[in-house]
Amino acid sequence: MSAQGTVLRRAIDADAAAILRWRNHPEVRRVMFTDHEISAAEHARWWTSLKVRDDYHLLVIEHGGTPCGVVTFSRCADDDTAWLWGFYLDPDGFSDGLERLRAWNGMELASLAWAQTQLGASEVRCEVFSFNTAVLQMHLRHRFRETGRYQRRRGEAVFEVVQLARKP
Repeated sequence: MSAQGTVLRRAIDADAAAILRWRNHPEVRRVMFTDHEISAAEHARWWTSLKVRDDYHLLVIEHGGTPCGVVTFSRCADDDTAWLWGFYLDPDGFSDGLERLRAWNGMELASLAWAQTQLGASEVRCEVFSFNTAVLQMHLRHRFRETGRYQRRRGEAVFEVVQLARKP
């Protein structure tokens, strides 16, 4: 799927090292639900587990022909046509903030198209820490609606999580 120069493609084995590097970047870990540094062994176990799952899709974001992030879709337990969506971009993968914003916007559009055409999704859901206001605002601009809030523990701290959803 492509939108505004941003393409999503299925992740391949050659992407594994870059995905681990992006996921372990401090800026990415700061906003993820698990914030520990992922070891190579833990990453390898996770990577292997993906190959036998049909309820989880790992995609690589390419912007301007360069891999620069990850999109994930996991089937929701309460509705097999709804998918929980997540993403992260390589914080060091852009020449400036405007290019990163273009990639992010393109990724949002391409993700919604992927959910509809490849997954047959009736709904796309996501969860974001309330302190992650830039991501919340981008999702709201793309017509996501807030569906709930809850408290989530990460390490020693508890954070509010905002739940969002929209039809693709």
